[in-house]
Amino acid sequence: MAGETAAKGRTTEYLSKRKGQPANPNGNKPRQGMMQSRKEHMRKEDRSRPNTGLCEQLISFTNIQQAVKKVMRNKGCAGIDGMGVQELPGYFGAHWEEIREQIVTRTYRPQPVLRVEIPKDNGGVRLLGIPTAVDRVIQQALVQVLTPVFEPTFSDFSYGFRPGRSAEDAVRLAQTYMSEGYQHVVDLDLSKFFDTVDHDILMGLIDKHMDDKDVRRLIFVFLKSGVMTNGSMLATALGTPQGGL
Repeated sequence: MAGETAAKGRTTEYLSKRKGQPANPNGNKPRQGMMQSRKEHMRKEDRSRPNTGLCEQLISFTNIQQAVKKVMRNKGCAGIDGMGVQELPGYFGAHWEEIREQIVTRTYRPQPVLRVEIPKDNGGVRLLGIPTAVDRVIQQALVQVLTPVFEPTFSDFSYGFRPGRSAEDAVRLAQTYMSEGYQHVVDLDLSKFFDTVDHDILMGLIDKHMDDKDVRRLIFVFLKSGVMTNGSMLATALGTPQGGL
């Protein structure tokens, strides 16, 4: 028995020397200690600071101030909490530090959007999702920092909802084609596109152009924020609500 113990100790010492580590006859304790140290480091990490450069831009005072002003100019209906856009300056003045901390620590949770049905000319309805005023500010703040990232990836022939472009620009381009002799126009509409957007595919496309995990996580929780309809909360497995940003 004593011989087996001695042999085990010599074998452990030999293997440890080969790896450049001190002898460890007691199994995995150093590895466990290393993992514990990492966990302690994560707990002691300064969580009062943004984790990434893009996140730092997102929560900067200037960016949030611009977002509040933009949402107020756009007006719009209240979400499920009933807060109007005119209340935003006072609310952010009182609660911004709390909201900022939630974003930095990855605990921010947007509220469900309010489901509204808008009648269509063909007899159907268009489903809108109205975010709360506060969530619209965070969405607008996201748009402001993400536009420079994604704008260069879009087609030169895309004119909808892009800075410096409009439907009139698209009409002028069509007129140019007509003057060149083109005589046919093809009009396409993807039925219920926004209602059926696959979240995994969308996030995969985002990952191709952005590796910021903090901002990515914020986009994802907005997609999964849910819908409030007739007093009931519905999960959102597919789609992006029309009515937000």
